[in-house]
Amino acid sequence: MVVFRTGLVVVAAAALIASSAAAAAVDIAPGGVVNTAAVAQTAPSPAQAAGSAVGTLVSGGKHFCTASVVHSPGGDLVLTAAHCLGDGISGLTFVPGYRDGAAPYGSWNVTSETIPAGWQDSADQDLDFAFLTVAQPGTSATLESLTGGNTLGTGQGFSHTVTLTGYPDATEEPVVCTGTTAQSDTYQQRIACPGFPDGTSGGPWITGADPLTGLGTVLGVIGGYQQGGDTADVSYSAYFDTDIQELYAQATA
Repeated sequence: MVVFRTGLVVVAAAALIASSAAAAAVDIAPGGVVNTAAVAQTAPSPAQAAGSAVGTLVSGGKHFCTASVVHSPGGDLVLTAAHCLGDGISGLTFVPGYRDGAAPYGSWNVTSETIPAGWQDSADQDLDFAFLTVAQPGTSATLESLTGGNTLGTGQGFSHTVTLTGYPDATEEPVVCTGTTAQSDTYQQRIACPGFPDGTSGGPWITGADPLTGLGTVLGVIGGYQQGGDTADVSYSAYFDTDIQELYAQATA
């Protein structure tokens, strides 16, 4: 049975706030074999290490995916998985730094989306990423000026030590896992991280993260192969190359 990592859960909180989740798994590449030695350890994330730039997407008072702030000229750009946006952006908000019912940076309205044509036409798993532009009525500061933003990394190969952050449906705080990525297909990468259940699609893969802010270079998002993987201890991502670089250029034009 294929597990998709976009489950919806109602959150009882003071505002439209949310948390997101991912999928659990064993290390199985497409057509590959189990690699239990590569499984990293996942644990509840300290508030600061989780990164204020990581948050949740919310629609109709429910959370369903993770997203993160990416550095941009306008300071208003968010990165997630393309498959998270199947229902469009009407009423969609981003809540960065959500934790234990608190939205420290408020709720940001999604005003536009930039999705690869190949995903829109055929749901190409190698193009499972998207950018969102956000705004907060009455706020003069940009989102990035409040939360910081990760730098987009492209064409950097498949082997890296990265940190994943996501919001399990059953908790009100994120979990974090640090492990080593590997190539699983021509344009797919994977990492063995247990404890990422449904809902963490779009969670960023960060390398070189600052231990105080959690900010670094984002090399992937949970998605890609079978929308994040068919088990709950391995996460997948489309490889970040010229396709996402060109998409970023469109989103920031």
